[in-house]
Amino acid sequence: MKTALLAIGLLFATSPALADCKSEWLCVDVVNEGGDVGLRARNLVNVPITYTLNLFSGNSRRGGSRSVTSTLAPLQSENVLLSEADFDVQAELDFTYEWAIGDKDAAHDDDHLYALPYSSGRAYRVLQSYGSRFSHTGLEEFAIDFDMEVGTAVHAARAGVVARVEEANSIGCWDDGCGKYANFIVVLHSDGTTGEYYHLQQRGALVEVGDRVFQGQKIGYSGNTGHTTMPHLHFAVYRATSGGNTQSIPVRFQGVDGIITRLRRGGRYRAM
Repeated sequence: MKTALLAIGLLFATSPALADCKSEWLCVDVVNEGGDVGLRARNLVNVPITYTLNLFSGNSRRGGSRSVTSTLAPLQSENVLLSEADFDVQAELDFTYEWAIGDKDAAHDDDHLYALPYSSGRAYRVLQSYGSRFSHTGLEEFAIDFDMEVGTAVHAARAGVVARVEEANSIGCWDDGCGKYANFIVVLHSDGTTGEYYHLQQRGALVEVGDRVFQGQKIGYSGNTGHTTMPHLHFAVYRATSGGNTQSIPVRFQGVDGIITRLRRGGRYRAM
């Protein structure tokens, strides 16, 4: 997720576009179209991005703020017009934005059966399943943690395109802020949801951004990086929401012993 804060005022009503392009993912420009001041959001990558733009003005007639959440298709751009209700030319306007990979309107294919995210014939203990009170609540309600030693092969639970990879980190801890040290792979599915594989080992990714992966393909190795208390694989399927967040959604798996609607904490399920 990328968050930015900028301020604009009357100056930009007669100036060329001012862009906040510090991110390689999303760029926000201040634009002037026929004397109307606006903001233009540009998706810089080949995957959909859902962004939330928060507008703040001391003289706003809407009580001081307004938020816009929208999904941009790959390499798409769109304008957000600043009306008089949003922007008093005598005041300064601040805006922030956050983003997440995926489509906020994604309609998950509930008939799809996911593969267990590890090697065929293997089974690993489920540390946390849906609704586990330790850390699988709220946005993470439908995530699953598998007990895996560092270096265990991780396989794609569903086919898709690799949208994001982080593998440079070597730290795992439970303090606030440890999440930034996680290594992970994000795979964009055909229905606009994402499959996300977290806590991978350093240099543990076997795929690169843009690669197409098939269900069951080995894509990396588990680890103990990021916000974690022990080595494990965190897997979930997500839909992008507002504020740069993603909401986990329930999925079904196909194992050797049949269809698994809900993985049980403490259970072991053998992969096909």
